Amino acid sequence: MSAEIHIPTLAPEAVFHIGNLNITNTMVNAWLAIVIFLILGIFIKRSISLKPGKLQNASEFFLDTLLGYFDQVTGDRKKTIRFLPIVGAIFFFILLSNWLGLLPGTGSITVGHNMLLRPANTDLNLTLAMALVSVIGSHLYAFATIGVFTHLGKFVQIKNVFKSFKKFKNGIGEGFIAVFAAIIEFGVGLIEIVSEVAKVVSLSLRLFGNIFAGEILISVISALVAAFVPTPFMLLEILVGVIQATVFAMLTLVYMTVATSVPHGDEEEAHH
Repeated sequence: MSAEIHIPTLAPEAVFHIGNLNITNTMVNAWLAIVIFLILGIFIKRSISLKPGKLQNASEFFLDTLLGYFDQVTGDRKKTIRFLPIVGAIFFFILLSNWLGLLPGTGSITVGHNMLLRPANTDLNLTLAMALVSVIGSHLYAFATIGVFTHLGKFVQIKNVFKSFKKFKNGIGEGFIAVFAAIIEFGVGLIEIVSEVAKVVSLSLRLFGNIFAGEILISVISALVAAFVPTPFMLLEILVGVIQATVFAMLTLVYMTVATSVPHGDEEEAHH
């Protein structure tokens, strides 16, 4: 008697409907993670005291560890504190939603013909939304930190083109070289715009691909062999969950740190 193998599809399945809104199994997993964070946050807030208990000690330990790693990227504790709400939330949400996908019943409890629970990050819509939050958030932080025109000047470098024409006063040769260099800088700025789109694509597809591949692996191994054989693969998926959450969060932190840094030329002008 062969076991039936249920291979997950690329698109999440709708388990029920609220009006015209399809509630998918990945949405159920995401809401479950949010509810767990909400309950945990309430308990942590109520347990805060000058004499910390176990829950407060554990929370402070994880927070201090996270701040230490973030400081290595930002080089500034003030920047770390500023980016923590978004980057920290992304890290813990990805981590918990990945681990929830390994709970007993995930992939086996069904509503009709569809799974009730499915890892949230196997939904490309969710990973794309988080990637957009990461990249757009970095630009919003940059607008607030270094100014709108200074940040946009990293991508549309028209100012340097106009400045280059002034070099003709020093000679025709120097003027042509300055204009040529300014045009190259303008082209590099346009490439930077393309790279921002590439960031969204790479962030979303990397997370989606790794978690979706892990889901298929666990499903196939669980259907083909005995109950205890998939255990090493599930332990591997726990590690993968940590790695993917770390990579996504750290890349978001890098984007925000770089975006809020003043361009080298503008910094020298401001100093003079």
